[in-house]
Amino acid sequence: MRPLLAFLLLLLALPLRAAPPVFAPVTPGRALAFPADFGAHPDYRTEWWYATGWLADADGKPLGFQVTFFRSRTDADAANPSAFAATQLIIGHAALSDPARGGLLHAQRSARAGFGLAYARAGDTDVKLDDWTLRRLPDGRYQAAIRSGELALTLTLAPSQPLLPQGDRGFSRKGPGAGRASYYYSEPQLRVTGEVVRAGRRTAVTGTAWLDHEWSSQVLDANAAGWDWTGINLDDGAALMAFRIRAKDGGTVWSHAVLRDARGRVTQYEGDAVRFTPRTLWTSPRTGAAYPVALDLDTGPVRWHIAPLQPDQELDARGSTGAVYWEGAVRVSRDGQAAGRGYLELTGYVSPMKL
Repeated sequence: MRPLLAFLLLLLALPLRAAPPVFAPVTPGRALAFPADFGAHPDYRTEWWYATGWLADADGKPLGFQVTFFRSRTDADAANPSAFAATQLIIGHAALSDPARGGLLHAQRSARAGFGLAYARAGDTDVKLDDWTLRRLPDGRYQAAIRSGELALTLTLAPSQPLLPQGDRGFSRKGPGAGRASYYYSEPQLRVTGEVVRAGRRTAVTGTAWLDHEWSSQVLDANAAGWDWTGINLDDGAALMAFRIRAKDGGTVWSHAVLRDARGRVTQYEGDAVRFTPRTLWTSPRTGAAYPVALDLDTGPVRWHIAPLQPDQELDARGSTGAVYWEGAVRVSRDGQAAGRGYLELTGYVSPMKL
């Protein structure tokens, strides 16, 4: 009995679980470095590659699209040698906004990284989730492939402009507290070619897109409910990004915007200089959430009017990230004139967001 007793005492002395992982912090002053920062950053808790844009099919009809890959480091012990240990999760979202259909076609997947079936590789953009992929080629173009049921996308996204580091040279603050920040850059005005399959119908498409790559370990303030974000490719070649982190009482925790004009000059806006004002609410018949799908965006003295390609662009991702949110194609005007097209994301309207 003595060996058994000694073994039981040893078990009682062991911790019930491994110590929680220490995630890499986001700190100011770190310079973005490429091509390495195109790739994954596995020491940070959360990361995403987010491509959104407008397409025109062979008949000239507009479509909105989203292709997103998330990488999430879990609380599992990173030192666990098992190939089955779920230390990193890979999640994928894809959506097509088709006014002729009156809603979104969307798909989602998730898997633990490993076995060559799911990964987000360091060094350059190379993300895979079964037969869903997003890769950056040596010439800077991206190739995205999504195949799922009645929706399939095969797209090439070609840069036409330099990268746009967000915030302070890529250090993007998301709140007043220390560490409420991310590393974040965008690639606006991407030229898109490829094909779309929807409901069994294959069509060639062309268009423009916006790609965000962002990684962090602690973004949202405890008082934050979610965010409103938009990325807009303006018709004159300029690029506009704006967001606000919303408080649970409806106020604003933090806001920021950046405009890079057609000549490459960058203007940044902070605090009260960035205002999102709802104009039209759309209430989801599925969740009951009321989203401000049409709104005015003020950046300093300029007011932009944002209107959706179609009202119903709600995406139910409870099968992967656990969130339900509105994200869709929008038209943008200024002073009554068409000014550009982009995407609007509205999160935390069903329940507060958790990253």
